[in-house]
Amino acid sequence: MSKKLIAFYSRADENYVSGMLKMLDVGNTEVAAGIIKELTGADMFKIEQVQAYSKDYNECIAQAQSDQKRDARPELKAYPDSIDDYDTIYLGFPNYWSTMPMAVFTFLEHFDFSGKTIKPFCTHEGSGMGSSERDIKRLCPNAKVEKGIAIYGSSVNHSKGDMEKWV
Repeated sequence: MSKKLIAFYSRADENYVSGMLKMLDVGNTEVAAGIIKELTGADMFKIEQVQAYSKDYNECIAQAQSDQKRDARPELKAYPDSIDDYDTIYLGFPNYWSTMPMAVFTFLEHFDFSGKTIKPFCTHEGSGMGSSERDIKRLCPNAKVEKGIAIYGSSVNHSKGDMEKWV
């Protein structure tokens, strides 16, 4: 039986949900990761930056957009010891300006994903997967990158059926 890992980046605090700002105790992508864990039994790893973005939504997006414009690679708090034992990696993130948060780029560049299957999932409020699948293929050229699933953050709690089909 192959081992699976859910590696995800998620942000709680003030978020844009259904056209308004809302405080979230748990980020939408983390909720989606939890559903995938329930469906697959996969191990979980949360990708976290050493310098977290602001809890304030508008300040957060300014910081995140600045990182993207600079093509920054934020330092991460930790990494899994190894991904060698994993055949499948479910890679989760919120859509930030048509791609992944830069911390996910940091994570992907840290490991060799050769021979692994990467199944991306993202949360968004209307922008879908954007260019994230293409970006993952560029960063992990020797991995099999499957078609991802884009989940509206505002309806993540009702997405189990769609995710079950995708998994």
